[in-house]
Amino acid sequence: MTLGTIPVQEIPVLENLITIRHKLSALKKDRESYPKPDIIVALYEETEKEVERIGSIRQNKIWEASTRNRVNDVLDDVMSLLSLFFMSIGRNRESPAVYAQLITVERYLDQLSQMGIYTDSILIEIEERLQDIADILEADSQRSQGTHSYFLDLLKQKHARCKSALESLLITIRDVSPKLKPTQEALVDLRRELSRMAQNPNGFTANDIHPFQEKLRQIDHAASDILASKDGPKPKGHALIIGLLEQLYEETHDLVASTDNVSEALVPIADRLKQIKAQLERLALTHRWTLRETDLYTFQLQLQEIEKLRHNGKFRDSRAPEAVPDGQALINFLLRGCYRLMSKMLSENVPVAEALMPVHNQLSTLRRCLVEVTKWGKPDSARDLYPYQMKLASIDNMRINGVFYDEEGNIPEGQAICIALLNECYDIIHDLIAALDDDKLAH
Repeated sequence: MTLGTIPVQEIPVLENLITIRHKLSALKKDRESYPKPDIIVALYEETEKEVERIGSIRQNKIWEASTRNRVNDVLDDVMSLLSLFFMSIGRNRESPAVYAQLITVERYLDQLSQMGIYTDSILIEIEERLQDIADILEADSQRSQGTHSYFLDLLKQKHARCKSALESLLITIRDVSPKLKPTQEALVDLRRELSRMAQNPNGFTANDIHPFQEKLRQIDHAASDILASKDGPKPKGHALIIGLLEQLYEETHDLVASTDNVSEALVPIADRLKQIKAQLERLALTHRWTLRETDLYTFQLQLQEIEKLRHNGKFRDSRAPEAVPDGQALINFLLRGCYRLMSKMLSENVPVAEALMPVHNQLSTLRRCLVEVTKWGKPDSARDLYPYQMKLASIDNMRINGVFYDEEGNIPEGQAICIALLNECYDIIHDLIAALDDDKLAH
């Protein structure tokens, strides 16, 4: 017996997960106070119990397509929010914090696969991130030896999917004949330039795209002898290069068409993505000062809704579902740009709680200024260092018995990072003063 598509025994789980999601959403909307670690951890423990219940009901087949229903959708939301909240309280090195990163990496890899714009350096960066996440999951597995965690299982499954997607892309790069490697690199470079042009906030014209088409024809012509050769087996990577060439021809043509008229069906999607990308770019510039990690959840949801409009890899017009409207390349370039920005912000997050972030930001800025002073030699006199010393003293005076507290008397995560920055600033000032003293003795 089921309620809609949900088995009766799963209904209590769904209701409890919805309640948890409501609580997390309310905390996300609260801009007046910082999230409290004990509340976040308590909600995580509640979620873990529900994951265990659903795992038991489904015999551990939580994420399989055959069992997926609304419970999974709500659980996705809860895990994403919990993940971002764990980052906001500075507990980045714990497994609940990695879910949002895995979701973003998975979608970023999907975009890279569809668009073909990736190089060794991009994939190695993602590989390093996934290895770091694997280390966090393994550390938590070691700590929980003897107890089975369905929550940890879910994270490992998600990580395995990302790893598999990454491996598929790495194979396409490694498995290319040396004769075709220059062609592959030229096509990837061309596509990266095309992506930047397509995402230009000031727009572009057909004349902007014509040079790309000419360059594409030149690359195609230069590689034609290798690609068209009928002697012996085709070189490794032959199909990849042909596919890249065809896709780039299609995309440049599509972008030219979209300069005259992005299909009416895709205009709202393109406009929405431009808005999201502009907002993410602003956040990327100021996120050290203004971003709350949970703010990214809203962008995740918006991009998910846009992705759902894709059918068989293309965005369609609901009035003519068989037709492929002009503007596909533009939409894909914008989507990829959004995922890249989100991935970058999540990877740059430091394990410092929001309550301590103002102190961290001030110390980071002060350290940067002192490093610049050092680069230019040394100050003219000790008086030039007074402003830095006074600022450092004012930050140090915020500590009580060597500890930074929040407004409610709690000890937020990130103490070691902030104290290390504080000590580094003291060391730089000490070295600068010592250099001035040495200079006086020399004279």
